[in-house]
Amino acid sequence: MTGYRIDTELAEFGQHIHGWRMVLGVTAEQVSERAGISRDTLRKIENGNATVSARAVAQVLRALGILDVLVQAADPLNSDVGKLRAPRLGRSRA
Repeated sequence: MTGYRIDTELAEFGQHIHGWRMVLGVTAEQVSERAGISRDTLRKIENGNATVSARAVAQVLRALGILDVLVQAADPLNSDVGKLRAPRLGRSRA
């Protein structure tokens, strides 16, 4: 059951990446060239293929200009729970 949920979320994430590409009006060829990956790898990412490396995904996100948004979203100090439990991280934000 857990694998199914991950597969569903990866497929949705891939659809979002494809959506960003459409909104920005860039082709698969342009994104793959900017990201330094093959068009086949981009296709796999957009289809939610779990075998693609995190590095390739990050390169695509950077090529689309949204890598920084995802990095910030993953920062625990950007959440109320993270702010409350910041001492556990050994750091806090001023």
